Formats: sequence, structure tokens, C-alpha cells
Amino acid sequence: MPRYKPNDFHSLMLPVVLSEQIVPGSFAFALNYLVDHELDLSALDARFNNDVVGASAYDPRVMLKIVLLAYSQGLISSRNIAAACARNVQFIAISGDSQPSHAHIAKFVVSLSDQIKPLFAQVLMTCDAQGLIGREMFAIDGVKLPSNASKERSGTHEELRHRADRLDKAADKILALHQAQDKAGAQEPLEAKRQARVDALREQAARTRAFVSQSPKRLNSKGQELKSNITDPDSAKMATSKGVIQGFAAQAAVDSAHQVIIAADVVGSGSEQAMLVPMIEQARPWRDENTLVTADAGYHSDANVQQLHDSNTPALIADGQMRKRDERFEGRDKHKAKPDPLSEKKASGELPEVKFFRPKDFNFNDEDHTATCPAGQVLTLKGRVHVSASGHPYQTYIAQASDCAACALRGQCLKKRRTKEGNKKDAKDERGRQVARFFPRPQDLSHPSERMRQAIDSPRGRQLYSQRIGTVEPVFANLRHNKRLSRLNHRGQAKVRTQWSLYCMVHNIEKLSNSRLGQMRGQ
Repeated sequence: MPRYKPNDFHSLMLPVVLSEQIVPGSFAFALNYLVDHELDLSALDARFNNDVVGASAYDPRVMLKIVLLAYSQGLISSRNIAAACARNVQFIAISGDSQPSHAHIAKFVVSLSDQIKPLFAQVLMTCDAQGLIGREMFAIDGVKLPSNASKERSGTHEELRHRADRLDKAADKILALHQAQDKAGAQEPLEAKRQARVDALREQAARTRAFVSQSPKRLNSKGQELKSNITDPDSAKMATSKGVIQGFAAQAAVDSAHQVIIAADVVGSGSEQAMLVPMIEQARPWRDENTLVTADAGYHSDANVQQLHDSNTPALIADGQMRKRDERFEGRDKHKAKPDPLSEKKASGELPEVKFFRPKDFNFNDEDHTATCPAGQVLTLKGRVHVSASGHPYQTYIAQASDCAACALRGQCLKKRRTKEGNKKDAKDERGRQVARFFPRPQDLSHPSERMRQAIDSPRGRQLYSQRIGTVEPVFANLRHNKRLSRLNHRGQAKVRTQWSLYCMVHNIEKLSNSRLGQMRGQ
């Protein structure tokens, strides 16, 4: 039988030099040097006035190192960060074995709301000194992230009042059930579990009504009411490829040279049009007069393009029809007709969903000013040429009600309408089908939006705009996948902005760690 030396995997007292755990060339080394030698944290020191009396405080430099190192490793919970400070040798080394509690860590992150922009700017100054900001092109984009809010507690003021009534009815139903049992002979008090449920329902209903009475309605630019959230009024419901979330749209402006984030912000709205100009203003200190600004169609509006034109800002902002005009994307719509193998599974024998006819399914005849529907019926032109709000001229064609009533395809052409009483009205009782034929908007080369379309459709414009996705998307992939930023665990726009800015600082410090700052200082 062979004999081996014994192995002991239990805890041992080992001699560890903490300073040697911060290895040159690593993120921790660049972070440690940056905070100690490059950043001015006097504003954080000014919050403390305990030099003579009062308990000692945790050094804000150490706290900043701990939070940024934790975010770089995907630790977002303050409890997990506190556990790492007690057990992870790298955290012990960078914090000097100070071991702050989770409450101190969470309080520190929240307290950075006023200092986060100066700190972010100081990191950018170091990036600029290392030659990491090229100033050739800035790409602006956003990513929607869920926050610490319940989307079930969102709605208009009327919907929230209705929810409060439903909560009271649910509590009344529990009490009514208990009273019915009492009448049957079971004279027992309400169970503690049921009583707690009734109290919780009453409390939610009261809180909902108090929110409706105290909070003003959220309105968009058109004066329409938006949904409000009781848990976090600054957040909003947003549609994503993974479903509807309650959260914020995190914004970033990224330099194309080394993918350094030069501006960061959040907005509690699914629409990003209003964030284009503010993001450009935040990036102004880091760009020059020739820096090209690029953004996707979510930021396009005539007002934004006009403002960029008035400020002489070089920009390529895509519009919603850009890909339809690009011959490289010709035929891409054929894939949309294919069913999704995961989300659109049909049970055996189940009929496919009825497809309603759209204007593209109609044939328009310019000679006699008529249109022909898929069933072969003739629609006549109604009135003159109109102009839509977006400036596109269009004509309306209408069919005879008698033709549509007797048509075998009316179920695919006319949708049933609801009456005032809430009942569905049959399609044969409706008027005939109406269809609008849109024409291209007349070209006005003097209009900034038309000039933007001309520029982005040119070979040079396509070449430059194609660099946008390769500039900004890898940044979001790094933050969401590598840093595991799947959600924001704070409430309120100010706190969420702080956390998003800290993550963007982590990304920029990572760029510094791969540059000469992370290599030369260790020599």
C-alpha cells in the first residue's frame, strides 16, 4: 500500500501580507491606485466632523473601493458585499480588514447621490490622460432594467382607485366567510393568519388611496396620463423582449475609441427621445466640434434633429424607416411571418390565429381612383388628399356596407366593435371597410430631418452609423452579463442614477486597468 503525506483542509492560521494580494495589472490594483492617488475625495471627507468628539467613521476611500470592487465581481447586495469583506482575502486586503456592516455599505451608496457626478468626471479625466477618449464618435443608447418596484402596483389614478376597491372587497369576503361559519355554529374568533391577511389588504387599500389623493397625475408631452407606481413613483412600466418590466431606462454615451462611457443617466420612461439632448450636454466637456454623435431610431424626432441642427452638432440619428430604405435589409420581413417555435406553439388540431387584412393586402388603381380588396370588392376614393401628423400625405378608400356584410372574408377584414354597453357589435352591422393609402412625404432638402435622412442613407453615412452598434452594445453586454447587472436594487431616480453611475465607473476603471495605468504603476 502506498503512503502519502497527510492533507488538512480545515482552517489554518496562515501568514498573509495584505498588500501583496493587490496584484499589479488587475482591476483591484488600478482601483486602489486610482482612489488613493487620482481622485479628490475631499467632498466626502467634509461630511464628517468627528475629529474631537464622536465615534470614528469608516474611511470613504475604503468604502468606495469596496463598493466598486464588489460591483466589478457581480456583487450588488449589501449583505453579500459585507460577507465578502469578512471572508474574501482580496476584499480584506483592499479594505484593510475594516469589515463594515451591510447597513453601512447600503447607507454609503445612497449618500453618494450628490458626489457621484464629480467622481464620475474625475475618472473620465484619468481616462483622458491615458489617451482612452478618442473624440471621433460618441454612441448614445439605453438599456431597460427592472428596479425594486412591483409592476402590479402600477396604473392610472382611476385604475389605482379600482384596485383599492378590489382590495377592500377581498377583505370583506374573508370576513363574510368567517361570519357565515359563525352562523353555522362555529363560534370562534378569526384565525391569526386570516386576520393578518385582512389587515394587510386594508393597509394596501388605504395606502393606494393616500397615494392617489397626494400624488399628481403623470402626463406625457401630449397631456395623456401615464401609469404611476405606488412602490416607486419615479419608475415606469416598460415593454422589453422578455416581457413588461417595472424599472428605468439606463442611458450611456460611449466613445468609439476604447468604449469608455463618457456620460450616464437614467430615466423613468420607456421613451428615450427626451434623453438625447441631455446626454449630449453631459458629454459636451469630452467632445470637440468634429465629434460625431450617433443614436438609434428611439431617439429620433423632428424636434431633436432641429435642435442638433441649430447647435451645429454633427450627428447621425436613425429614423424608423431607415432599414426599410436600406437595400441590405431587403427581404428581412419574410422571417416575421414565421411562427415562434417557443412562444407560438399550437396544440394539435388548434386553428391558426386569424390574420386581419392590412393596407398592403389591397390593390390600388390610379386610373379610376379605386382599390380592390382581397375578396375582389371595389373600394372608392373618399375625399381629397390629407396629411398626417408626421407629414405623410394619404388618401382614404371606403367599401359599400352591403358588400362587406355579404363578404365571406369579413371576419379577417372588419373587427367587431364594442358598444357603449360593453357588448360586441357584429361586423355586418358596421359600415364598410376603410383603408388608407400613404404616399412618401415630399422631400424638403431644407428641412433638418430630410437632410439627416439623406446623410444617413449615403455610403459614408452608412459606414459611420454601422460603427454605433459595435461601440455601445459591448458595453451593455459587459455590464449586464459579466458584471451580472440584472436589476437595480434601489428606489427613486436619484438612488438608481447613483448605482448606474457606479457601474459605469467600474466599466471605465476596467479600461484603465488594461491600459498603462494598470501596468506601469506596478513596476
